[in-house]
Amino acid sequence: MLRYLTAGETHGKCLTVIIEGMPSNVKISVDKINAALASRQKGYGRGGRMLIEKDTAEILSGVRGGYTLGSPIAIRIENKDWKNWEEIMGAESSNGKRAVDCPRPGHADLTGGMKYGHRDMRNVLERASARETAARVAVGAVCEQLLEEFGIKLLRRVKSIGSISDAGKITDEGFFERAAESPVGFGDTESEKKAMEYIDGVKAAGESCGGVVEVIAEGVPAGLGSYVHYDRKLDANIAFSVMSVQAIKGVEIGMGFECAENVGSKVHDEIVYANGFHRLTNNAGGIEGGMSNGEPIVVRAAMKPIPTLYNPLKTVNINDKSPREATVERSDACAVPACSVVVKAAVAFELAKAFLDKFGGDCLSDIKSSYDSYNERISKF
Repeated sequence: MLRYLTAGETHGKCLTVIIEGMPSNVKISVDKINAALASRQKGYGRGGRMLIEKDTAEILSGVRGGYTLGSPIAIRIENKDWKNWEEIMGAESSNGKRAVDCPRPGHADLTGGMKYGHRDMRNVLERASARETAARVAVGAVCEQLLEEFGIKLLRRVKSIGSISDAGKITDEGFFERAAESPVGFGDTESEKKAMEYIDGVKAAGESCGGVVEVIAEGVPAGLGSYVHYDRKLDANIAFSVMSVQAIKGVEIGMGFECAENVGSKVHDEIVYANGFHRLTNNAGGIEGGMSNGEPIVVRAAMKPIPTLYNPLKTVNINDKSPREATVERSDACAVPACSVVVKAAVAFELAKAFLDKFGGDCLSDIKSSYDSYNERISKF
């Protein structure tokens, strides 16, 4: 079974990730991993840390000569800011500076401190930070390279930032290429300008803003996931992974919440046959009964505004219980474009996991044989 673990703190020495279950002989390019990491750091409205960190991946094990070995893959991402935090975040000693005793509303600070018994809530925020998503993006970039072997392609875009929506159509030629290069992740240039102006206004007010991101997976075969048990449903697992991304407060697949506002005939996708089964629409977002149905998989996620505000909210000092203003850590006014990169990585992992669960095998050639055999069988269905 494909799985991964991450470790590291936002101002620690590095982030590390171990990926287990990746088959052998999958071609892996560290440049593609680094390109994904670079995309995560871009976006209009990002904070000062993006000027410090230039994330690069170092593959420590599991890959030789550009191909996976079938053994666990270990990846290290150095924190360039570590030199400024070594005395504060050292494993064997700490100078007690930069302690956090005023929890920030909207963060894990207070509840995490209560749960784990930390009076200095820096012990919470350092791990709860979205800095951890760099490791997840590395995992997603590895998984994408497996999926590419089978013609599966993932696309991403920002659907809206605050009250500003992208007026472009995803069917327009070059839409996703423009979205990938856009500082706000939009495919429409006029909407892009409006979003940047909106972010400027939010930042000037000491506020932050959220938005909605969308990921589309093309070329996914029918039959990934299963209806037979709750934890094998593809949509459930995708929703779980996406919801676990920091600041995500809502996930929908296909028409999503709009399904509740429409009658059945406007929701369910009619089936036709022409050199295989197809749907006339894709309101289901490529998943029915917990299984991929052969149509593009469409996932959207709602990101809340980042809770660290330069115009801080009210809180309480946990030591003397006096009213205070929340601690201000270096933060972003908007990180929605970066969120689209992280959500794409989360979807890539779940698709790769479901793909390997379906087609199995210790090496790529075994998986391809199983995949070809399956396609031959369903072509005669």
